[in-house]
Amino acid sequence: MRKAVLFFCFSILMYSCGNKKAKEGRIISNDKMQAVMWDILQAEAFTDIYLKKDSSQNILLQNAALQNKIFELHQISKEDFYRSFDYYSAHAGDMRTLLDSVSAKAERQRNKVIEKRYSPSKKEK
Repeated sequence: MRKAVLFFCFSILMYSCGNKKAKEGRIISNDKMQAVMWDILQAEAFTDIYLKKDSSQNILLQNAALQNKIFELHQISKEDFYRSFDYYSAHAGDMRTLLDSVSAKAERQRNKVIEKRYSPSKKEK
């Protein structure tokens, strides 16, 4: 009997210390959130750099339309994204990991562009 009570208490303890993300509801995994954040940042840059020059465009509406396309592409809802973003914002360690991943991806892409632009084979031609 004592072992059963001990096992029950241990089970409750393990369950209560389980996955924090599961407790928060539908939280997008770090890998998927990284991909979504990358696409959203790309959309923000696009609207800021290219659409801002066109005064006939409503930048906020265009950005919202791009975000909706991104949500469809990644098969998530707007609510899931913002709930997950709130979760990551409230958990500094998880947000740091997410932002470090997105930053590393941006750095890799920047290095590819620089390498392509300034490669020796291109200069010789």
